[in-house]
Amino acid sequence: MHIVPLYASILALLFVALSVRTLRMRRRLKIAIGDAGNQAMLRAMRVHSNFAEYVPLSLLLIYFVEVSGANSLLVHVLALCLLAGRASHAFGVSQVKETTRFAPSAW
Repeated sequence: MHIVPLYASILALLFVALSVRTLRMRRRLKIAIGDAGNQAMLRAMRVHSNFAEYVPLSLLLIYFVEVSGANSLLVHVLALCLLAGRASHAFGVSQVKETTRFAPSAW
């Protein structure tokens, strides 16, 4: 029952890195509030806020799996998927030159 705190710590470090990245971009672009119409700033803000929106609930749900007595390998796999997903989301959404080759086609 000590798996989720490990991943929560790693994800917290990633959150701090995203926060610092966003703050540095604000300082460099001289944007105090909002995105000022700057695509890179908007993307940095969305990466940061999306992380803040989804990670806490995801960690809570993985914690419930852990305390319910699930196999520790399952808990590690779920937490690693969350970590990999958040890292790949941060990288992908940060790209101003967006590619949609992996996006599902329109219905």
